[in-house]
Amino acid sequence: MVAETIGAKAEPRTTGLGLVVAGASLGTLFEWYDFFLYGSLAGEIARHFFAAVDERTAFVFALAAFAAGFIARPFGALVFGRVGDLVGRKNTFLVTMTLMGASTFAVGLLPDYSAIGVAAPVILVALRLLQGLAIGGEYGGAVVYIAEHAPRDRRGFATGFINIMATGGLLTSLLSIVLFRSRMSEAAFAATGWRAPFLLSAALLAISLWVRMKLNESPIFRQMKAEDSLSRAPYAETFGRWENMRLMLVALFGPVAGQAVVWYAGGFYALFFLQRVLKLADLQTDLLLIVALALAAPTYVVAGWLSDVVGRRPVVIVGCAIGAVALIPLFHALTWAANPALAEAQARAPVSVYADPARCSVQFDPIGGNRFDATGCDIAKAGLSKAGISYRSLALPAGAATRVEIGPRALTVPDPSGAATARKAGVTAFAAQAKAALTAAGYPAKADPARVDQVRVVLIVVALVSIAALIYGPTAAILAELFPARIRYTSISVPYHLGAGWIGGLMPATAFAIVAGAGDIYAGLWYPTAFVALSFVVCLLFLPETLGRSLEA
Repeated sequence: MVAETIGAKAEPRTTGLGLVVAGASLGTLFEWYDFFLYGSLAGEIARHFFAAVDERTAFVFALAAFAAGFIARPFGALVFGRVGDLVGRKNTFLVTMTLMGASTFAVGLLPDYSAIGVAAPVILVALRLLQGLAIGGEYGGAVVYIAEHAPRDRRGFATGFINIMATGGLLTSLLSIVLFRSRMSEAAFAATGWRAPFLLSAALLAISLWVRMKLNESPIFRQMKAEDSLSRAPYAETFGRWENMRLMLVALFGPVAGQAVVWYAGGFYALFFLQRVLKLADLQTDLLLIVALALAAPTYVVAGWLSDVVGRRPVVIVGCAIGAVALIPLFHALTWAANPALAEAQARAPVSVYADPARCSVQFDPIGGNRFDATGCDIAKAGLSKAGISYRSLALPAGAATRVEIGPRALTVPDPSGAATARKAGVTAFAAQAKAALTAAGYPAKADPARVDQVRVVLIVVALVSIAALIYGPTAAILAELFPARIRYTSISVPYHLGAGWIGGLMPATAFAIVAGAGDIYAGLWYPTAFVALSFVVCLLFLPETLGRSLEA
């Protein structure tokens, strides 16, 4: 165990630091496994729990339910942050881990829509909210626990292992999915096999609890308790003092928001983009992501170590700058590497929809009631979106018939009459014409496995994750060093989970909604690009250098 001196103002010593890092980080990995497992199986969740709406809307619903957990995270940060500052770091994240594991296990047992109707998605969202509350208390606890044990000159390196565990959790969830998917037919996995990784969380929960039970409370918390200097009103001290609030806002819109959007773009959105847009097979995508994440994972620790050498600010600022410039070009490169036939077709025969804007609806239906078949514009855009085809929208004079151009070929899509049979016929007719025109123009129905440049796909994802690591790697140390020990758990947890939960966690659902509305498969990437650019500005102008600060103040 780490040596400590109660009642003395001494920096923590490194004896047993490996056990502290392993215990806190391993538990964090298992909690992130539970949390990200849902996102990794969003396609299966959509089919089983949101079967009442069309396939595209069901997938966005599944992402929205995934986002519900992120929405709950700041509230968990408030609840468990206060508990952590009042009663201790260790016991708090034992509670959060138990809550997370139990909720994940319950998802594996939950009957789907065909069995219990609308109760299925309602209960699913409730479980996601519980998971969000739990994870809201996890990260702050792990950061504070390790940081309060680590020496000043190794704090970035030590806390970097916590940040690696977010990627480790995603990697572990993908490995479990591949394990079960490879041992059964695709039909069997789609029917019931997808539940197995959720049920596996019971074993992981037992291991996590066993590891963390071996840890003692952090020396700084024990010192404050012995001196009777613990905060008696963490909320009042956290939110009632402008200097602390100002630092929380800098943390939120600086390193936290930047790392969140780039991490979710490079990890989760890349997974969805490869499967849903570029139409790679699920198993192939999972295997490529596993390799890429395994290769990129050490960069979090390297970035944390680098921040111990050159400072926290330079590493984070460089990461934000690269992210703002490189994010969209890297996804264009991903298209050429994963589905070159699609990239070639988009370059050779771009698709344009010419229509009267007044006759066009936004191609996203949050309640599943719009069939997008009342006008020629809706029929055309819905058909193209369903096929995963990127298109431009161009205006025509009022009353003009909708026209779709696929390279040199033009298709006229007249408004159908009000009868349901006519609308259905219009949808069917356009689908047949569009399919023929797209096929003639070289648009593939699916990615050709033989043409997937697997090495390039892996390297692009490694680049995306490595950019995130430059921002994320030093973030835990920055957060620990920004705030006083009395309110550190609360002050870290709230901005982190507002940024990672609301700004970053909502990124996949928001990006796909933007794509559905704009018709451009890259349009959703402006969301993370805008936020990481904002983070660059905030870090450059307002983030103080924290390297070397004492954590006992």
